[in-house]
Amino acid sequence: MTRYDGDTERTFAALPPASGRGFARTWWGQAWLKALEDTALDNAQLKAGRRLARAGAVGAVSVRPGRLTAVVHDRDRTPHRADVLLEQLSPAQWDRLLDMTVERAGHVAALLDREMPPHLVEDAAAEGVDLLPGLGDLEPECDCGAWDHCGHTAALCYQVARLLDQDPFVLLLMRGRAEDGLLEDLQRRSGASTAESTGPEGVDAAEAYAAGDILPPLPDLPALPDEPGASPSLDTETAPGPGVDPVALEFLAATTAGRAHGLLREALRGGFEPELTTAQDAVRLAAGPAGQEATADPWKTSDPRKSSDPRETSDPRKNSDPRETSDPQNASASREVACSRAVTDRLADGSGRGREGLAAAVRAWRHGGAEALSVLDEEWRVEGEALARARAALESAWDADERPELRARANRWTAVGAPVQLRLGRDGRWWPYRKENGRWLPAGAATRDPATALASASAEPTGDAATPGAGR
Repeated sequence: MTRYDGDTERTFAALPPASGRGFARTWWGQAWLKALEDTALDNAQLKAGRRLARAGAVGAVSVRPGRLTAVVHDRDRTPHRADVLLEQLSPAQWDRLLDMTVERAGHVAALLDREMPPHLVEDAAAEGVDLLPGLGDLEPECDCGAWDHCGHTAALCYQVARLLDQDPFVLLLMRGRAEDGLLEDLQRRSGASTAESTGPEGVDAAEAYAAGDILPPLPDLPALPDEPGASPSLDTETAPGPGVDPVALEFLAATTAGRAHGLLREALRGGFEPELTTAQDAVRLAAGPAGQEATADPWKTSDPRKSSDPRETSDPRKNSDPRETSDPQNASASREVACSRAVTDRLADGSGRGREGLAAAVRAWRHGGAEALSVLDEEWRVEGEALARARAALESAWDADERPELRARANRWTAVGAPVQLRLGRDGRWWPYRKENGRWLPAGAATRDPATALASASAEPTGDAATPGAGR
């Protein structure tokens, strides 16, 4: 990112293609796109804009008060300058907005964390200040000659939604104020507000506490470690007591440390995961770092350069029979393999799925946690409004000449003549599935756009298909 002219202009480098994911993940990014989609008169131009943005056709984006600018290339690489205009706030509106923000410390803290809480937008609207654009607020200009939003201005808006996800100050700059000057103004107003709030002794305790004049600030929380702590090793010369399984204890200690680290991370972010069932928790354990070796994906293609015959390798650790060598490393490796299998069997039993079923569930979990797991397991009838929304999404996702033939059953749409499938979640998102060795398996994360989901399912799997992304 580059800044110009006293921070009143920021230029963001071109973003990579957006295939396999939606354009906006935050609620304010989605509100930006809603303003675009409600304003545009031609849905075909919106679809063209999505295709261009997904293909990485939007160049560097310049953001300055009241205007966005970028060069967008057509499919034939013809460049077009696209601009989108947004009305700036007046000085009086900025005064009302900043005075209101200073009165609520949480609003300032959220902005510093690159977040835009809904209450900030609601409180601003109550003061007569609309931060987010609404119907008709995003005015297009393009040298292609279109009088309404064209594919080029739509692509620019879709790309800017990704920038807004990362930094809501981009929106405030479009509304007329740069980040540094805005924060300085907030700090100045905050100091004046604190000075004015100093009153005579005997004021109400709640008011004094809110003004911050009673107690010194609390110390900062210690930083969250990058990784969970290492679990203690139970590999000692002392024999375990009756009924004690050291391997299982080491596994549980490692996963518990990871779970505690994750809970602390969520608590610091202000949220907690819902309670899991025993079967779901078995899948979560298997999907975690401690369970990766124990739950190898049975559909993962092995390296053809590596022989599967232990007689063709000199590595003693690859010999599964410790009696065939006296090397202690081989004996240790064989013991680890046996322990790993034992852990896998226990997790498979706890999940109620068997070994192959557990591997499929682990793949789903790593794409989306408990929600992805329910999509793997549940087949439900889509009816009424949900069915109408699904059909509308499928109808608008492709041009008529590009739309694939899909066969529907319950919440599953299978491509005719191709081993790919779309599954609709109860929240309206689409999950890509691919048929591998006669079994439908998750192929990517969920998205609101069925075309993106189907493209993810159609892509050739690379690497370890069981570890496509971070789990919950």
